[in-house]
Amino acid sequence: MEVAAREFRIHGIQATGLNNVMSPLGLTQGGFYRHFSSKDQLIAEACSQAMTEVIDGLEAAARDSDADNGFAAVVNAYVSEHHRDTRTGGCPLAAMGSELARADAQTRAAATQGFEELVDVLAKRMDGKSPKAARSSAVFAAAAMIGAVTMSRVVEDSDASAAILEDVKQHLGAM
Repeated sequence: MEVAAREFRIHGIQATGLNNVMSPLGLTQGGFYRHFSSKDQLIAEACSQAMTEVIDGLEAAARDSDADNGFAAVVNAYVSEHHRDTRTGGCPLAAMGSELARADAQTRAAATQGFEELVDVLAKRMDGKSPKAARSSAVFAAAAMIGAVTMSRVVEDSDASAAILEDVKQHLGAM
């Protein structure tokens, strides 16, 4: 699953063939179908595993921070040059968002679950807000964070890329 998650984040869903996933493992396409019913099932499971890794990393960043609630630590860990530059272990929502939107229902469900988990990580760190207000702010923050990492990868100018990350962190820090 790690190989699949890495390949999909690096190359995208459409550009990653079964051979890209199976060859590093020394397996054939025939071996693939003993484990998965379709490429779509593999994509959904890889997305789910990748999101679990991201969420675990963000929870760890919050726990390890000196801040009271860890919100800033979560934002800083996600909206970072390291995340921008490390596609192999980054968030699949930022790496494959537009492709995930066109994926099958099982894959979109896995992506939705991952987004909801990211929102939960943020919402529980929104001190002083009602649960409804915390969730609303967390949805905004999650969407801004994903968009920031995505666009920082898209723009060609390195200064503009860094500015996107810093601007979003600054605005989220004011929440």
